[in-house]
Amino acid sequence: MADISSTHETTERFTDRLWSETEQLRKSIDELDFLRRLGDGTLPLDVFRTYIEQDALYLAGYTKALALLAARSPDPVTAGFWSNASSTAATVELSLHQRLLTGGSLPQADTAPVHSAACLGYVSYLIATAATEPYGVGAAAALPCFWIYADVGRTLAATAKDVLAADPAHPYAQWVTTYDDPAFQDEVARAREVVDAAGAAATEAERTQMITAFTIAARYELMFWDTALNPQPWPAD
Repeated sequence: MADISSTHETTERFTDRLWSETEQLRKSIDELDFLRRLGDGTLPLDVFRTYIEQDALYLAGYTKALALLAARSPDPVTAGFWSNASSTAATVELSLHQRLLTGGSLPQADTAPVHSAACLGYVSYLIATAATEPYGVGAAAALPCFWIYADVGRTLAATAKDVLAADPAHPYAQWVTTYDDPAFQDEVARAREVVDAAGAAATEAERTQMITAFTIAARYELMFWDTALNPQPWPAD
């Protein structure tokens, strides 16, 4: 009798490979004190404000990287995805950040925010990669911001239930519910499909570059989260 088991083999998605390659990095993100304290509501409000300020600066650069990917996309449908994602980051997400920063629930800042080293390094890397590397490499670099944020948001929504129940208007609650929203999770699923398609169209050398780009961006995600609670000032500041 013929062995039919081979006909039921599952084919690993390229994005599954990216996720697997960064398992230790993602575990390190999950274990960050910043996220633990955000989830249980004990994170100081001034630290959360610093994070939101840096994230707003990051989003302003991220939208440019996404717009570059739209311009370099292989087909109109993919271009539309990146263009819509850029528009959402520039409007919906940045609007949330501005409401948090100006709504009175967070301490006022004494000075205008400037990019942290982690923030500037991250956005500069994404923009440069989207502009100068093969399209698929830029797409892979952009994916962690979608996927890791969604993964963190889903986890925080579960751990922050008590905080949300006690105060649905808590500034942390507003942030968590945005990134755990089904619409955002759907966008992440679409981003994975786009990167899977790019991986399928890429050469083996380009796929290796895509893995490297995804890993570098995941490292920046870890640094970005961590430096909100453990700032690393610029030299001579």
